[in-house]
Amino acid sequence: MNFRQYVNPDTIVDDVSAGLVLGVESIPDGMASGLLALVNPIYGVYGYMMGVFTGAFFTSSVYMSVQATGAMALVIASVPQVRSGNDPNAALFALAIITGVIMLAAGLLKLGSLIRFVPNSVMTGFINAVAFLIILGQLDDFTGYESVGSNKIIKALDLFANLGQVDPRTALVGVLTIILILTLEKTALKALGMVVALIAASLLPSALGWDSVALVKDIAEIPSSLPRPSFPPLTAFPGLVIPAFSLAFVGLMQGASISQSIPNPDGKFPNASGDFVGQGVANVVSGLFQGTPVGGSMSATSIVTNAGAKSRFANISAGIVMAVVILLFGKYVGMLAMPALAGLLIIVGFRTLKPRQVETVWKTGLVQQVVMLLTFVAALLIPLQFAVLLGVALAVLLFVFQQSSKVVVKEWVWEPGRWPIEKPAPEIVPSNKVTMLLPYGSLFFAAAPVFEEQLPDVGDDTRCAVVIIGLRGVTEVGSTLLEVLERYATSLRERESKLMLAGVHPYVKEQLIRTGVMRVIGRENIFLETETVGESGLEALQAAQAWIASRE
Repeated sequence: MNFRQYVNPDTIVDDVSAGLVLGVESIPDGMASGLLALVNPIYGVYGYMMGVFTGAFFTSSVYMSVQATGAMALVIASVPQVRSGNDPNAALFALAIITGVIMLAAGLLKLGSLIRFVPNSVMTGFINAVAFLIILGQLDDFTGYESVGSNKIIKALDLFANLGQVDPRTALVGVLTIILILTLEKTALKALGMVVALIAASLLPSALGWDSVALVKDIAEIPSSLPRPSFPPLTAFPGLVIPAFSLAFVGLMQGASISQSIPNPDGKFPNASGDFVGQGVANVVSGLFQGTPVGGSMSATSIVTNAGAKSRFANISAGIVMAVVILLFGKYVGMLAMPALAGLLIIVGFRTLKPRQVETVWKTGLVQQVVMLLTFVAALLIPLQFAVLLGVALAVLLFVFQQSSKVVVKEWVWEPGRWPIEKPAPEIVPSNKVTMLLPYGSLFFAAAPVFEEQLPDVGDDTRCAVVIIGLRGVTEVGSTLLEVLERYATSLRERESKLMLAGVHPYVKEQLIRTGVMRVIGRENIFLETETVGESGLEALQAAQAWIASRE
């Protein structure tokens, strides 16, 4: 083991300084995340502490800070067992462990490359919906009014219909927090300005005797001790697999943005599968130490890198700082005002919005627009663990529909001494002539019927004709396409004509043999692809011309 990758004496001052900034900032941020997940805020802090500390040892990324994200917190809040089960705390910790096992398995199986299959339109719609839900979910604590409704949108409408019941003092603390955070972050305090703003705003109710302003200690007990390891009872695990998969998906996708955008000190980008492993281990440890599920956090990673991190010890020291703060100042954490934390989360919500990504997706095309909008609406109206899966499924279906509609069949006309001329495919196969066709687009199962419709019809008068279909670049075909080729070859044979295939991949040839389609087409009518582009096509053309000449 290379000890210097964890603690580098040459950069230890920079790393400790960066870890101090992230560690202190993560205390209120972790509490806010716990509140967002509708659990005891201390579990959010424990998740942050164990996630950032453990992840630093196992991620491929040197700088990745493994903490909870707003999207993950909202998914947790929508899990029934965590929200109102028989043992919600045990369910929360079990959920973190299952999520970690799924992430770890994804990393060990080298599934990091699969992130490219997740459409940007899905994540854009999902993340922006999460941002709205974060903002709407804080309005009760921000105003002191307990709204009613089946979801956050209806609750927000109820609040606006009853603005006269808003507690002015609670709202004032929330507004003051937002103003202080935005102001102090522009000073030398930077990220620590958030901590100072929360403390300053929380002192106001105590100083002025505003008993109507709720404090953290009013809703949760905050211990001044570190968590002890414990394994949740096995009865807590059933029914958590689907939300765990959703959490793993969301966490890994958000973490992948770090893998793809922040290089390691050597200038190389981290391995996504390695980051999956690190996030998986961090989740298992978080669950064992009474923490919430966690994932790669872009905001936390940005904080630690901007604060001067040079090695993994920055995140390691951030975890240590959090532990020290909990031990020394944990009893004071309960004095933080709830509207102050709500103000912090409202800022987080607005900063989670991605208007530029929305604009980019919108300009891309109709399919991306539909996927983004439906994912956005679904995330607002149904539990997030189902919304994200629905978005991915919808994107796949629309992609299949879109790609199946893009198949185009063109005719190549060869003339001596000239390059081939591309023309629209004829409507009917001409007699006593070679027709060479080249399909553009994917020929997967959904596209095969579209491909068949564009093939020239074999007319009643078609005689002594040869149709050559170029398949160069097609490395595998499905049974649907094979049936199309078999039907077309049969139709041509019934009119004393034949079908030839050029540029055939060796594996496609094996498929033709195994399925019996080779017997229908004829082995002599199959021309394998070669290194020289167009060579097999010319061989097929010459063979077709010779066959027609022999029939005249």
